[in-house]
Amino acid sequence: MNKIEVVAMMILFLTFGFLRDADAQSTRCRDLGITIGVMETGGYNAITDVAGVKVGHFTLISDDSIRTGVTAILPHVGNLYQEKVPAAIYVANGFGKLMGYTQVEELGELETPIILTNTLSVPVAAEAVIDYTLQMKGNEKIQSVNPVVGETNDGWLNDIRGRHIRKEHIRQAIDSATEGPVAEGAVGAGTGTVCFGFKGGIGTASRRLPRNKGGYTIGVLVQTNFGGVLQIAGIPIGEELKVRKVTPENPDGSCMIVVATDAPLDSRNLKRLAKRAILGLGRTGGISSNGSGEYVIAFSTAKEVRISPPATEKLLSQQILRNEEMSPLFQAVIEATEEAILNSLFAATGVSGYRGHRVERIPIPQVVELLRKHNVIK
Repeated sequence: MNKIEVVAMMILFLTFGFLRDADAQSTRCRDLGITIGVMETGGYNAITDVAGVKVGHFTLISDDSIRTGVTAILPHVGNLYQEKVPAAIYVANGFGKLMGYTQVEELGELETPIILTNTLSVPVAAEAVIDYTLQMKGNEKIQSVNPVVGETNDGWLNDIRGRHIRKEHIRQAIDSATEGPVAEGAVGAGTGTVCFGFKGGIGTASRRLPRNKGGYTIGVLVQTNFGGVLQIAGIPIGEELKVRKVTPENPDGSCMIVVATDAPLDSRNLKRLAKRAILGLGRTGGISSNGSGEYVIAFSTAKEVRISPPATEKLLSQQILRNEEMSPLFQAVIEATEEAILNSLFAATGVSGYRGHRVERIPIPQVVELLRKHNVIK
């Protein structure tokens, strides 16, 4: 082979590698020209646009049957047990194993990181979070910890009965949590999930209110593993693609939704906010079926509402947003949830796993063509 042929082969190899890598790169709604809603996003268009919030993943891929992982969401960088944040949980359909629900419901407080993983790994995740909390400086005397752990069932692509997640995996997700851009798609707790018959996973988005509405930020992170008839910007894409029946044969699954905000909300208004997130899921075509678990965990990071350990003072002094100021936040969480779910689809790549099962990525070129046809993309 002469020098010209060698150079040509190298160019071909590099070009092929570039195209392969480009195809594997994460894609988001806005990369495709799809704008969801009317409100502005935060800088990263992610839950981490809420200052102090950090996200970490641990992805476990092994052999031909292990496709699972962990995602950790930290509301702030301090000792969460000693400086709790107001929180609320809304259950749209309760076919799930959300640990820690009752204490959050009773007290309206969150005292640990939020962990997302697969269904049968909830107990080990809870144990790992307890270990993490007990070992923190300042927590030497505590005797009660309320770990909050959510899940979806990734058993189609993952050997879920093998229970391959270990405590050290949970800790790695917590320790790797960072601010800034968030990895999406088939990563962390979204490694083995399926959404609308396509590869689902982790997705995130955010909205920032105008200054005259408070300038607050809403961030959403989702773990998508549910069915229905996919809609994008109101267009029935699932029906038009003809890849699934109008009534899917298996709509069951789950969707975990985590909502963060820097608006000073108490647990009552956080629950009202959480309820609206489900409207965002509905906009994508999710139907919250009988065997599906849809849970929303919402918390506020605002300094005005943080809950310090019991002290000599009998009364808490907090400043909370009025009910009349909630409507812009409601719109923000609906838009961010819808976009986060779609980002989980666009960012995911096709995955093969347990028993030879394979779930393909949503066919982006066809989706773009359909959205252009309907004037959603110019």
